[in-house]
Amino acid sequence: MADRQLEPDAAVRTRAPAAAHPFREGTTTLMGVLNATPDSFSDGGRFVRGERVDLAGALAAAKELEEGGADVLDVGGESTRPGAEPVSLEVELARVRPVVEALAEATGLPISIDTRKARVAAEAIAAGARVVNDVSGLRTDPELADVAAEAGAWLVVGHMRGTPATMQRAPRFDDVRAEVARELAASIALARERGVPADRIVADPGIGFGKRLEDNLVLIARAGELRRELGVPVLLGPSRKSFLGALTGDPVERRDDATLAVCAVASFLGVDALRVHDAARVRRAVAVGRALAAARPEDAR
Repeated sequence: MADRQLEPDAAVRTRAPAAAHPFREGTTTLMGVLNATPDSFSDGGRFVRGERVDLAGALAAAKELEEGGADVLDVGGESTRPGAEPVSLEVELARVRPVVEALAEATGLPISIDTRKARVAAEAIAAGARVVNDVSGLRTDPELADVAAEAGAWLVVGHMRGTPATMQRAPRFDDVRAEVARELAASIALARERGVPADRIVADPGIGFGKRLEDNLVLIARAGELRRELGVPVLLGPSRKSFLGALTGDPVERRDDATLAVCAVASFLGVDALRVHDAARVRRAVAVGRALAAARPEDAR
């Protein structure tokens, strides 16, 4: 698979592999993070040195996530941490395509491509990806929706104002839940206009993407409302993020306990998917959250 070369138009026409829905009703899908970047906030440089990708390291990380209970592997080649500068198309492709190709050969899990570029999404789908994860909600490159629609891929639309380089410069909301819901609804509408079916769209309110501490807390606590209002599954990505450090005082490498607390609450509230670094520990927290949710009377669910 690694030696297959496709022209851009052929890559766009390639369909995502057919399989069961990666975001299944009645479960909490775990999307395991695989950052093929030197500068992501938590695991940057884990298997990238300069522009060289350590495929053996990436496969080992993927195996650890899969054995820990991840349902989807999310591969990214451009850091979207606060303050991060964009990378070129060529650099991003060089980072992610070999990883996606290797994972497609090595695992049966669905592969997600975390990108804001349509060309990267198209080539990742050609290499074996089935999910496109756009943290900008189609604001950066609306043609991402065209790629997902033509390939039959699932599309995650995230919420972010500005860019990673600018998003944390004095973010402001008057009613964060309502504003995020409205802007996500616009992203969903755009995706549908461009041919992505509603049952292949997932919404991500963008925890840590242009949000204050209090904004992140509101979006997590009211995630169930977002799900009901938007009519699509909701994904949260709280793992090890800076708002947890603001609450606990812990550096990024010590935020797993706080991450587990948020993930347990999110699963209790009915969140459909969680993007995480430590699948094994989160899986156990989710089991507790879902069991507590199931113990509630019907009229309280």
